[in-house]
Amino acid sequence: MPVISVKMTKEDGGATIEQKEELALGITELFSKIFQRPSKNAVVLIEELDMEDYFIGGKSVKKIREEAK
Repeated sequence: MPVISVKMTKEDGGATIEQKEELALGITELFSKIFQRPSKNAVVLIEELDMEDYFIGGKSVKKIREEAK
């Protein structure tokens, strides 16, 4: 059983359940198409990371976004 993990920053309140469902469905359909495996076997995990917990070049994404303003 495939387990597909998606990590993304949580911005502007984060993704809605509807957006997460659409993302999971799209990923599942694409996986099934490419690998010719039943979609019912695909597990999709979506993890939203706070911008204070996600770092690029030693700076948090929150700080990078604030500096870009």
